[in-house]
Amino acid sequence: MVVLGIGCHPDDLEIGCGGTLAKYAKAGHKVFMCHIANGNVGHAEIMPDELRCIRTAEAERAAKVLGAEAISLDVGDLQVEASVKAVRDALTEVLRHTGADLIITHNPVDYMRDHEQASALARDVSFTATIPHLFTQSPYITNFKPVFFMDTLAGINFIPTEYVDISVEIEQKLEAVNCHESQVKWMREHDHIDFLDFVRTCNKYRGLQSNCVYAEGFRQYLAWPHIVPRRLLP
Repeated sequence: MVVLGIGCHPDDLEIGCGGTLAKYAKAGHKVFMCHIANGNVGHAEIMPDELRCIRTAEAERAAKVLGAEAISLDVGDLQVEASVKAVRDALTEVLRHTGADLIITHNPVDYMRDHEQASALARDVSFTATIPHLFTQSPYITNFKPVFFMDTLAGINFIPTEYVDISVEIEQKLEAVNCHESQVKWMREHDHIDFLDFVRTCNKYRGLQSNCVYAEGFRQYLAWPHIVPRRLLP
């Protein structure tokens, strides 16, 4: 199976579903992590051009830790818009090229517009990738892919319907998050937030809910024809 994470900024996928992606990779599945934005304004002191390069390199290191391959669409922060055809076509090509069987992305309602627009883009391309007369470099696909929304930051306004036990993968996930040194260091020194502890705490809470040590929570995108019956209950 091929798994495609579609996140907004470098580090979003690591935070929201890094343990699950690592679990897929360890099981022998191919995993791609596509970042729509380049993270170029995610700092108050490092200037955008320099930060863009730093965060791209951090994302590539983090993907390797998780056993995944990083892809960047290189859209500037605060410029992610689902209505921009060039970005939608580029993401459509990513889905077609990777041959993904499963998409994981942001929840439609989140704390910032970039995340919500990234979620809308992921849902859009799960449809547009099937359109024969929408031409990109790779051929169109013939079936709709299931889409799952990952947890919001701190789990605010998010009730999971699916849980993945990442007790074995939690340290690997935190190592990947820690690859984003420009963000982790900035939050620790200037916002006085230990972000690694923040992420660990959120996953421990989801673990408490699902009767394991650490877990990640998800919700399925319930829209025809993305619902694929692949298992018996539960």
